[in-house]
This record gives sequence, structure tokens and C-alpha cells, in this order.
Amino acid sequence: MDRNDFRDKIILAPMAGICDLPFRLLCKEKGVDILYTEMVSAKGMYYNNKNTEPLITFEDMEHPIGVQIFGSEPELMAAQALRLEERGFDFIDVNMGCPVPKIVNNGEGSALMKSPKLIGDIVEALVKTCHIPITVKIRAGFSRDVKNAPEIARIAQAAGATAIAVHGRTREEYYQGRADWDIIAAVKAAVDIPVIGNGDICSGKDVVAIKEQTGCDSVMIGRAAKGNPWIFEEIKHYLETGEELERPKPQEIHDTMLRHAELMIKYKGEYTGIHEMRKHVAWYTQGLKDSAKLRAAINNVESFDELKKLIGFIAN
Repeated sequence: MDRNDFRDKIILAPMAGICDLPFRLLCKEKGVDILYTEMVSAKGMYYNNKNTEPLITFEDMEHPIGVQIFGSEPELMAAQALRLEERGFDFIDVNMGCPVPKIVNNGEGSALMKSPKLIGDIVEALVKTCHIPITVKIRAGFSRDVKNAPEIARIAQAAGATAIAVHGRTREEYYQGRADWDIIAAVKAAVDIPVIGNGDICSGKDVVAIKEQTGCDSVMIGRAAKGNPWIFEEIKHYLETGEELERPKPQEIHDTMLRHAELMIKYKGEYTGIHEMRKHVAWYTQGLKDSAKLRAAINNVESFDELKKLIGFIAN
């Protein structure tokens, strides 16, 4: 991959606890252009943490796919990035945007936004060590008072980053309020590498709007994809025709949930797969008739057969 491979793309954001292998496969079927894994701890890899392996397992059909790592030690991160490259990933992304306290309190994720020099050191170390593109994902800044995304973007570019994704909120804002697309425009004006806009993109109309406002090269879909893998084909249809696709009928939602559950069981086993499927069912059924009752009952489901029985009414 090179810079041009990050232009004019619809991308699934690397969301922890959501973008596992089964969900990525569904999104790939629905037309997503680029996938990322969930974020992986560089230290966890160094210590061969058993929980890391499922996060970095992928199928050939997922290409192009990148793996997102987090950490704060340049040499350690570079060494683990090389191990990931050897597994066949197409690019490696550095997480500089995660707002979760346990990550931030370790000086990782969005805490890196407070250490511009360290960001440069991390990106440079990975670029010198690896032979595949190194990208970064950042936020607008760490706090509302310090929106330094353009500065961070320039540092990342100078260190050799191939592309940069920008979530238009600060760490302080988490996911509240409206994303600041103007900061994405400022990043685009500050660098020559592709800029990927992220934040409050929920439809084809939003894609057109953010591109017009910011000039971003590609867009990244995050929370709007939860329980909604159809968003990628809907966006592409709108960009090609200017028309909005009809939303999936209850039967299709029902069938997709069952397929999702089958994939979860295939890759994680029935116990783990069904337990992790519960949150997805809540997202898939939001807004459907009797969905509140279903969401109240889903946490008692322990098997595929129980899940199938519980959601059967949706298809009727």
C-alpha cells in the first residue's frame, strides 16, 4: 500500500470490543474498503499475552487490513510492529486517540497528544523498522483548550507516516457533542499525506458534507456501524447515484444477526460467541418493534438456539 491507497476510501474505524473478525467479515461483505483490527497492546505482544492472539487473527478476504497498536515506548512498539508485519498485515496504525482512563493513565492512547516529540519518536521508530505503511489515528487534541491536531499531524508526516485519521473530538469530550470538522480541515491544510475524517459520519450525505467542509481524502465510520454493517453499501450507493438505499427489512436484520452469531461461534466458540453477541443484538434491534423487551431478555441467552428463538419474531 502507498498514500494513494488511503484516498477515496470508506473505512471501518478500529473500535475495541466491536471490530473483531466476525464483524469485520460482515462489513467486508457490505463493501467497506479498508479494515482495522481492534487495538492491540504493544506490551501485551511483548509478553505474549494470550488474549492478544485473537485480536491479530484475520482472514485473507479482509485485505487490505491494518493492525492498530498502542503503547508509549518507541523501540518496544517498533519491535512488535515488525512481528505484526510478518503476519501479513497491509499497514500498521498507531493509536493516539483512545480516551479510556486505564490507557490514558499509562501515557498511551490520547495521552500521547500531550507529548508531540514522543509521537515523532514513535512514528520514526516504526517507519525505520517496518517495510509497510505506518499510519496514525489522533483526536482533535487532549482538551478543548489545546486542539493541537495540526501540529501532531505535521510531526507524524515528518516522521514518515503514510496517512493520518482524525477524530474531530478531544479526549476531554470522549464522544459527546458534535465532532469538530473544522479541526479536520485544519489538519488537511497542514499536511500533504492523506487525511481520513472521522466523527459523526452516519450516511452518504454526511460523507459528501465532511468532504466538502474539510477536503479530507477518505472517511472513517465508527459508532454508526454498530449493528449496522449495511452503512457501507448505503454510502457507496449514495455517492454513486445520489439516492438513498432503503433500510434493511426486519427479515434481513434477523438473518444478518443469525449469520453474525454463527461467525462468532465459529471463531470464538458458542459460550464466548453468544455472550459477546448480546451487545450486537441490542444494536441491531434498536428501533424495531418490541426491541426494548428483547434487549431486556437478551442478557439471559446462553446458546445459539436460545438466540434464534428469542429473535424469531423479528422475521414475522
